[in-house]
Amino acid sequence: MDQEADRKSRPLDHETLRDVIDLSLWAGQMLLQHGADTSRVESVVHLIGTSLGATWLDILVSPNALIVTTISGEEFRTKVRRVVTLGVNLSIVCAINDLAYRISWGEVDRVGARAELLRISAMRSNYNRWVVVGMVGLACAGLSRLFGSDLAVFAVTFLSAGAAMYVRQEMSRQHFNSFMIVVVTAFVAGLGASTATIFHLSPSPQIALAASVLLLVPGVHLINSLRDMINGHMVTGLVRGFTGAVISMCIALGLLLAMQLMGVSGL
Repeated sequence: MDQEADRKSRPLDHETLRDVIDLSLWAGQMLLQHGADTSRVESVVHLIGTSLGATWLDILVSPNALIVTTISGEEFRTKVRRVVTLGVNLSIVCAINDLAYRISWGEVDRVGARAELLRISAMRSNYNRWVVVGMVGLACAGLSRLFGSDLAVFAVTFLSAGAAMYVRQEMSRQHFNSFMIVVVTAFVAGLGASTATIFHLSPSPQIALAASVLLLVPGVHLINSLRDMINGHMVTGLVRGFTGAVISMCIALGLLLAMQLMGVSGL
């Protein structure tokens, strides 16, 4: 116990400090990329850095970059990590959060932390893509039932949302612009949902149009925006809120284009 406390109190050498800041930045970058709010990014990065031997970390989180200064004794290092791709993968967020606590408990050292971060960065979805397509379609169709639809609209919504999710997966795999993906996905969903109106399948066919694009609602962006602003991270919160608003406009644009093409008016 005393030996461990003594080890942690000793200043880190230059190379060790460089390794600590690299690991902390890597963890923070993945958190920011995959949907963590700013307070979580700051707390996890600080916990990893101090648990690996640094005296203190000063952390600045911006919407697309992470700046960290790591201090140990008379040594300090400052590094910037740019964050380009923004998405949502809460499995990765949870894995990094768990790793940070394991490091703080002394279960993982620097070598083990690097191996764990490499493993986490290579994580893929736990589910087959066709399972995701089916479940997204079923979720949107279920919401249509909550909105008061009948079985015909339920079926149309299921097929439209499933097809839209497939298109979204394919475009994401080809690394299209994220806003373009939203417009095209909403357009595909709108095309399929418009059939309920064109063929008079139901007394309330407009429900299919509204429910089939719910897979695109930017819930995580809007929730994180509110959390960031409440916690005083105004710039990041405003940018996330604006991103959510732009995504919402892209949904509306894709749906409007589909409705105009199919000759459907009004939701």
